Amino acid sequence: MQKLYDEVGSLDRRCYEIFGLSEDLLMEHAADGMADFIRSRFARGSKIVVVCGSGNNGADGIALARLLIGDYDIHTFFVKDPKAPMAQLQQKRAHAIGVKKTIELNECDVLVDAVFGTGFKGDLDYEEKAVLQTMNNMDAFKIACDVPSGLKHTGECDENIFVADVSLTMGALKKSMFSDVAKEFVGEIFVLDLGVPRNRYEIQSPWNLLDLEDLKLPLRNKKDSHKGTYGHLAVISGQKIGASTLSAKAALRFGAGLVSLIGAKDLKRPHTIMHSYELPDNTTAIAVGMGLGNALTTKQLEEFLSNDIAVVADADVFHMKIIEKLLLRKDIVLTPHPKEFVALLKQTKLADISVAQLQESRFTYVELFCKAYPNVVLLLKGANVVVGQNEDFYVNPHGTPALAKGGSGDVLSGLIGALLAQGYTPLDAAIHASLAHVKLALAYKGNDFSLTPDDLINEIGNL
Repeated sequence: MQKLYDEVGSLDRRCYEIFGLSEDLLMEHAADGMADFIRSRFARGSKIVVVCGSGNNGADGIALARLLIGDYDIHTFFVKDPKAPMAQLQQKRAHAIGVKKTIELNECDVLVDAVFGTGFKGDLDYEEKAVLQTMNNMDAFKIACDVPSGLKHTGECDENIFVADVSLTMGALKKSMFSDVAKEFVGEIFVLDLGVPRNRYEIQSPWNLLDLEDLKLPLRNKKDSHKGTYGHLAVISGQKIGASTLSAKAALRFGAGLVSLIGAKDLKRPHTIMHSYELPDNTTAIAVGMGLGNALTTKQLEEFLSNDIAVVADADVFHMKIIEKLLLRKDIVLTPHPKEFVALLKQTKLADISVAQLQESRFTYVELFCKAYPNVVLLLKGANVVVGQNEDFYVNPHGTPALAKGGSGDVLSGLIGALLAQGYTPLDAAIHASLAHVKLALAYKGNDFSLTPDDLINEIGNL
């Protein structure tokens, strides 16, 4: 698990004040890290063009060019003349050592974007847009210095954002790089040290990036056990019984000792899944919402949920009045996709926004919701899943387009329900089920367009 930050300027200042490192020294380490990456990937003599802005990001790029001269055919292109003091200093050094400036962007082997860093705000001007468009059309390996130019600290992306193959980010990971829209542009991300190990450079952060290795499976280490030891998940079934059946099958495969479908009549269900019209007495977790539709009345739902059993809620419940009562529960995980989360924000009177507005500021609205409902665990689906509770937040960046298919979310709800039934806390259930979900998709051997929910379920045993 790694930490995420809104900004790292304050971390740089700690280096100046506590460790006695200057801005110049940090910049030299940043440039050296980029140079090492290029040397490890590209043959000597390769043509490299570094496109520089007028600020400190441009200064990083100029320093990189100076370090590579002699080993590579290195050129700098300036979108704007160096303006920041460090950019002017680095340009003076580069000129003295013989780094060439070019007035046209011509084809090259490696293209480095050092136009804007994390300080980008507002809008690109005409000249900047034209340069970034030209850069994106070039046939070269594309490296972003820190973050792709056009990426704002909120995670919002300008329409002309640089499309990187690799982002070499400085010091620590920036939260903006893990918005859904940024996933298309950041490429593979590497963190470069600035002369201070990350465990000294970084400080505490409420935001965390999940690694696949963080997954904790519900392994059965107790020999003296039986089916009741591993909980009983009750999946409330409704209008579209296929959705609840997928959740039930996933939960049973993910370790729940017993799984029952509740409420629906004339069910054609797998023989391994039980059925009941009432909530079983030994229920340890409830899953509700998947394919629910209008099959059950509000009164029936309230009867099923008139207890303090842990709940995972999905899909249709975010458009129902009962969500107001669910938000008052102590142990609950909500798993909306963006459209459902927008409906939830409106129903709770926290915000009245569009899906597009949410996607531009996902982190902001997750924080807003979790502050208003600190007991609730929120799992916001997307290209990068966000999990939050109170003041703790986690991003799962390992999602794949293969999961963009009906039923994938029902499997996720079943995985969460299984962990809740087995005694995981709601936060841990959301985190580890989310990691398991993406690992199942990544392990699939077929084409990504062919993955089905049943494929995910069948793969659970190989985690």
